[in-house]
Amino acid sequence: MNTKFFILLFIFFVFGIFKCGSDAEWIELMSGADFSGWREDTGDWQIVGKTFMNPDDEKLITTKPGSGIFVNGATGKTVDLFTELEHGDVEMHIEFMVPKDSNSGIYFQGRYEIQVLDSWGVNEPKFSDCGGIYQRWDNGRGYGGVGPRVNASRQPGRWQSFDVVFKAPRFDDYGRKISDAVFVKVVHNGKVIHENVNCSGPTRASAFKDEKPKGPLMFQGDHGPVAYRNMKVHIMN
Repeated sequence: MNTKFFILLFIFFVFGIFKCGSDAEWIELMSGADFSGWREDTGDWQIVGKTFMNPDDEKLITTKPGSGIFVNGATGKTVDLFTELEHGDVEMHIEFMVPKDSNSGIYFQGRYEIQVLDSWGVNEPKFSDCGGIYQRWDNGRGYGGVGPRVNASRQPGRWQSFDVVFKAPRFDDYGRKISDAVFVKVVHNGKVIHENVNCSGPTRASAFKDEKPKGPLMFQGDHGPVAYRNMKVHIMN
């Protein structure tokens, strides 16, 4: 065997170690056929194997038995779903499907929402459209919020994806906030829609009105039918 062969073998060996290490850092949030790893109460959320936009009512989801997909019941009107896991800085991959006109949201630390919505065909997306970082709410009025750079939404009934890098707020030794939460990057269906967007505080309909170094992921369950699958996170601190 010559020197070149040993060099190639070493490269493959090292690459294999790093690749396995990288994969091991990701945590699957839907690892089984039950709600292990999720807080009670799970309400009408169901675990199914396949989902379709209902051919008789395009605002509903039809399901088939199995595992690997979370659906918020037959009507899309149930409780919000929370992870037992609490995160600070995190990377996340998630896939979702909404039927026509439906609505949900993913709340990092239960506080900062990325909107999930049927926004197919919207020309000028706002904070309230799919991928938007939702507005805040105070004294009966909304303010802030950031719309996606582009509308990357697919047609209702098709699976879509978010890839998110989130930086948690920072606090000093006395518990005083010294820097805001930041959505470092949000990618929707392969297109970058946000970079370095600050959240000055919890967005509207958040589970918690305070801010903390860590909190659970929350999936909105009462705004309309939605399905989620392939949820995984990489905890960075």
